[in-house]
Amino acid sequence: MNASAPIVYRGAVLVLWALAAWNSYACRGLFWDGAAFLVNIVDLDKFHDFYPARAHVGYVTQLPVLLAARLGVVDLKLLAMIQSAALFALPAGLYHLAMARVRGDGLLLAIVLAIVAAVYLPTSFFIIGEYNAAYAAVTAAMAIVLTSDGRRRDGMMLLLLGVLCLRSYEAMVYLGPLIAVAVLWSTWRRRPDEGHEQDPDDIARLVGTIAALAFVGGALVSGITMAVYWHHPHFVLVRAAVADFWENLQFVIPLAGLGLFAAACLVWPRWLLGRAPAVLIGLIALLLVIVPWLRPIRPEAFLFPPAHYVARTAAGCVLWALLAAMWIHVAFAGSRLALLEILRRPEVGRRLAASTCVLVLAAAMPDLSLTHMWRGYLGLLRGVVVSHTGIVKEASLPMNVWPNYLFTQEWSLPALSATLRTRQSDAIVVAGPNFRDEWPFDPACGTLPHLYGYAWRD
Repeated sequence: MNASAPIVYRGAVLVLWALAAWNSYACRGLFWDGAAFLVNIVDLDKFHDFYPARAHVGYVTQLPVLLAARLGVVDLKLLAMIQSAALFALPAGLYHLAMARVRGDGLLLAIVLAIVAAVYLPTSFFIIGEYNAAYAAVTAAMAIVLTSDGRRRDGMMLLLLGVLCLRSYEAMVYLGPLIAVAVLWSTWRRRPDEGHEQDPDDIARLVGTIAALAFVGGALVSGITMAVYWHHPHFVLVRAAVADFWENLQFVIPLAGLGLFAAACLVWPRWLLGRAPAVLIGLIALLLVIVPWLRPIRPEAFLFPPAHYVARTAAGCVLWALLAAMWIHVAFAGSRLALLEILRRPEVGRRLAASTCVLVLAAAMPDLSLTHMWRGYLGLLRGVVVSHTGIVKEASLPMNVWPNYLFTQEWSLPALSATLRTRQSDAIVVAGPNFRDEWPFDPACGTLPHLYGYAWRD
């Protein structure tokens, strides 16, 4: 391991877990669908298993809340923190695992850090989305594949990740086959051992093959689900919004930077030997740092939390490309191609890893800014809830002014406001006169929660 790798690795891990802790304290898991998920778990005393194709991620992230409620926790603020902690800890832990596995290779570490900065952080405000865990799981799986020595332990880890991804998210329709083929390649290839070729044992190969089948299964489950729901009104709207990822500045800025970086590498590989790549990544990092303050200068340029949800599909495609790049780097280790030869140089890997670590730090700035505004929004809504009784219409509240409209989702307002109540007599905020009919994808959401015996305690 080179001298700078421990600093880069530890710094990135610290940022990742510090954000997870802060966002858990800020109850960011309540954003949009998160509030509806929480009240349904508490009200119905069971998993909110509304969509089979994503069930496994739901079971893992909802289990802490369900256990806490059954153990007698009635503080809704604490339950919201537990929900948020589970939602953030799963991807944070998986990205931590990925970084730990590749920290001995500067280029691989740089790519994992780029995934955190360009895929995870720009789409994780909607942390209730199962894609956050699915993307982290396939990243960890690829990291294990590329650093595996053929032991059974690695096969078991891949199998566990495969089981998680079996029912995790529709993006597995294209991520699943990539990971499955990579797992088979790692499981069945011959590895040098002190100058000799040595095969993994039969049990390791069996476990690895089953893990690959699990990832294939994830692709099949995703494909079948997409076919079944293809013409569902909500699914039609989701498909129509796929190209709107440009609304997410947190995603577009690093995406543009990675695109320029890749183009320069393909056209003139030797540019990697100089400081130009670090300068380019530094400029992208600078833009990410200042983006929270662009709105007063240019009103059209602002951070928009709902765009995290919109950009998730494009982010999945970027993730596929970055994972493929990791595999190419290892699978063609003996290639004489100029670009691959230069990328294998330790000094190049060190510079890229350090630069992308700075990019992760910069990508955390918009996240912190949005969380600060989210806390203000929760405070405003709680003030309304505890100072009124009965049903309060959203139209009578300042929900359409900056920055409140960044966080307001009409159908989940009843769930979020009910979560913030101290007493059963406190108000519930609804969007309009037909709020009972304004159901989203799942009719179990959008209704008025009961939450008997539960209260938000500051």
